[in-house]
Amino acid sequence: MKTKILTLPELSAQATEIRTDQKRLVLTNGCFDILHVGHVRYLQQAAKLGDFLAVAVNGDESVRVLKGTGRPINSEADRAEVLAALERVAFDSVLPSLQSTQLSEGVRRSIYANGGN
Repeated sequence: MKTKILTLPELSAQATEIRTDQKRLVLTNGCFDILHVGHVRYLQQAAKLGDFLAVAVNGDESVRVLKGTGRPINSEADRAEVLAALERVAFDSVLPSLQSTQLSEGVRRSIYANGGN
């Protein structure tokens, strides 16, 4: 079985392949430190916007910056694995930096879905 957890360069290559096939890649990112029903509902809605949903999980250091020194509760690898297990998530990757600029430049997506917060 092919892994759904990709490096950013692998995700970029996958996005290129999806565009070549005239399909739409929806991209979102977030901490997803304590996955809850709000996250699941958000990801389900985001997935409906295109053909494939890719999720970039904020790395551990950026979660500490955003959420405080006691975070993350779950490691970036564990969070990526949990998200990959969700049926609607086609691919995920760990975003090492706080800035999503690298993500946007590297992964040319069709749609960027941004949560309410």
